[in-house]
Amino acid sequence: MKKVFMMAIALMVCTMSIAKKKSDALKAVMDSKNYAEAVQLLKVGLDQMTDNEEKAEAYNHLVDLAMKKVSKETTIISSNDAYTQLKQTDKIEPYDTIGLGDAICNAIEAAIECDKYDKMPNAKGKIKPQFAEDNSKRVWAVCGNLINIGQAVVAQNNETAVLKYWGAFTDAEINPFFANEDHNRLKEYVGQVALFAGQFAIQAKDMERANRYLEIAKKDPTQKEKAQNLQLYALSSSLKNHEDSVLFVNQLKQMYEQDPENVNIFSTLNGMYEGMKDKTSQSAFIDAHLDKYPGSYIALASKGTMAMNENNAAEGAKWLRKAADAKPDNAAIWTYLGMCLNALAATASDNNTSMKYFDDAIIAFDKAKELDPDKRMANWGYNRYQSYYGRYGADDPKTKAAEADSK
Repeated sequence: MKKVFMMAIALMVCTMSIAKKKSDALKAVMDSKNYAEAVQLLKVGLDQMTDNEEKAEAYNHLVDLAMKKVSKETTIISSNDAYTQLKQTDKIEPYDTIGLGDAICNAIEAAIECDKYDKMPNAKGKIKPQFAEDNSKRVWAVCGNLINIGQAVVAQNNETAVLKYWGAFTDAEINPFFANEDHNRLKEYVGQVALFAGQFAIQAKDMERANRYLEIAKKDPTQKEKAQNLQLYALSSSLKNHEDSVLFVNQLKQMYEQDPENVNIFSTLNGMYEGMKDKTSQSAFIDAHLDKYPGSYIALASKGTMAMNENNAAEGAKWLRKAADAKPDNAAIWTYLGMCLNALAATASDNNTSMKYFDDAIIAFDKAKELDPDKRMANWGYNRYQSYYGRYGADDPKTKAAEADSK
């Protein structure tokens, strides 16, 4: 019996002698009860920790500290909700909105960093994750609070905080670390929050984040169009040189391939070709689009105005007439059509042909006047007067009326 007892003691002493001793750097972090202090200690001591297992443990301690703050503030919120239902509003107490938002963001960041080291080999070359499941569940459970917190700081005009909280929620939504959690309860909010986060990222001139958030918003059918328009604006407003323009064109090509019927994408890409004076690519792009969508108003109008700008009145009139047929409520297109017809009338080989062109031009200009009597969309006035002058002469009452309308 004595021999067995002695062997047990020897085994215990051996086990104690080989037990892992924590590094001073890890001890310093673990002893800290303050999140900000622990973060600084971790930054200084990270490289002094013995292995990835210690680093994961240190970051897990940061999660613990952040969640302690979260628990404190959410407890107050829950109590306030209960007091409101009981109509005991005198017992409601304020909570730290910014502090809660920051704590959730800290918990997300620390949990993801913890997981990074938790998945790496320890000192023995073994991979033994310890914290992922617990951190994923407890942190994701409070991420939804960032939606309301973001809304609260909007009212305070704190744009930096809005972007921080709504951006953190959006990033967490797509982060693989939270992939196994229940996302259905927050699904209806994701697209709208991502859209707003993208908008605030644009205002902060953080185009990388803006593009990332708007890509997420586009997956929500109710937010897709708004997100698409914002994304196009964000990308176009960040152009600084020719290289940026070329990169943007390539991005637009990819977007067009994914959604060729999107009017805004087509218009933006077409406008980029025009702005870069790449007529060859622009013409090829428009022709290819018209092969697929022969009734595309914007493509027809673009083809017509391109011909018009190249002083090809016949070709311009051909395509602008098709554009007017496709969308007969645009005063500018009727005006451009009338201008092309005026030009054809002026160069016609005989009087009868000239008068026919003037008649058609008058029809076009009269339509423009009907749609836009105040000339806000198109200045049809003087060109219309020219048509009446050419068709009826200077002294005809119709010409004088057109002259009066032109002023």
